[in-house]
Amino acid sequence: MADIRPFRAIRPTDNEKAAEIAALPYDVVDLNEAEDAVKRHPLSFLSIDRPEMHFPKGTDPYSHEVYLKAAELLKKYVSDKVYIKDDEPCYYIYELTMDGRVQNGIVAKASVDDYQNNVIKKHENTRKEKEIDRTNHVDITNAQTGPIFLAYRKNEGLSKKVFELKNEDNLLYDFTHENGVRNRAFIVKEPSDVEFIQDTFSKIPAIYIADGHHRAASAVSVSMKRREENPGYTGDEEFNHFLSVLFPDEELRIFDYNRVVKDLNGRSEEEFLEELNKRCVLVSSGTGYEYPAEKGQFSVYLPGKDVFYIFSFSKDDMDRVKDDPVKGLDVSLLQDMILDPILGIKDPRTDKRIDFVGGIRGYEELKRLCREEGDEGFSVAFGMYPTSMEELFDVADKGLLMPPKSTWFEPKLLSGLFVHEL
Repeated sequence: MADIRPFRAIRPTDNEKAAEIAALPYDVVDLNEAEDAVKRHPLSFLSIDRPEMHFPKGTDPYSHEVYLKAAELLKKYVSDKVYIKDDEPCYYIYELTMDGRVQNGIVAKASVDDYQNNVIKKHENTRKEKEIDRTNHVDITNAQTGPIFLAYRKNEGLSKKVFELKNEDNLLYDFTHENGVRNRAFIVKEPSDVEFIQDTFSKIPAIYIADGHHRAASAVSVSMKRREENPGYTGDEEFNHFLSVLFPDEELRIFDYNRVVKDLNGRSEEEFLEELNKRCVLVSSGTGYEYPAEKGQFSVYLPGKDVFYIFSFSKDDMDRVKDDPVKGLDVSLLQDMILDPILGIKDPRTDKRIDFVGGIRGYEELKRLCREEGDEGFSVAFGMYPTSMEELFDVADKGLLMPPKSTWFEPKLLSGLFVHEL
């Protein structure tokens, strides 16, 4: 059962500071975007999450001095009263509203032991270099600064309690970020409410990582390091837990995670379409932005044609893998039926010819990338039908792993609103 505990958050002193600090996660913006954000908002948490911006161009972003800068800035935020730390362990409710859709998360600390024992289930592999980066950031700053996005199957009691606790007396922050998402946060500190939440989670058998596999793996790495340094640890130390926001599955939306490929593996556009027609079923083609209408369908954009085609995998191919939760994913079918045999992409994790585009950017971004000149351009784009929450749960429950870039969640959890000090 899940061990989800309250904690003493380091958080912005007031609403005005929260609005200035809150920033998109470090791994969804490049360095130039991060620098621009800090110019607009000098307190932006990207200053701490991407500390390499404070050094001359060409500085190794993974050097020790870079992480020390992040630690220095975090301490300064506290000493300058930009941040406060709550006196008692609390839960927090983090509400995000995007395009009229509301999702309510409980901010808490999750258990490293639950992660290792698979009470907290994973569905993606991590890349070692990304894991090492965040491990160093957490270890040297002595804090977890980016929450792990967790999901659980809806619990009526928790949903009712969250609704009750979202009131003016508990309100901490209420602002709309420049990405258009409204963010509200509430504090939960009454002992009876804290006990209810902790007790309810203790009866939930499984929690799922929706987004943040690298941050979770990094938190575990730091915990293992500190356990070695403190052989008498009890399990209650802060380093045995990691910063999380937990959402009920029914409130979440997975967007499509699309693919673009640099070349057609020596084929012309006509030859590529011929190959596609041999393996898949052409559903439609036109000049508009045609999105796949159901599982098994995908879009194809070729810049020379300037048309979005809709194809479907054949019924035989889909029936062949319908009982395999990984092979039956649309992103797996695309890899096995098209990317590998036609375009020669054997491993999408390492092949430099493929890139991935979150669905939040829209199909206009796919067209733009395919129209870029020279080395910056791509020759074909694939628009995917989104993976479902049930598919994610099914893969994780069976202890399996999805292909890379199978899910894109929106809205993103902003960094800097809650920090967990180790």
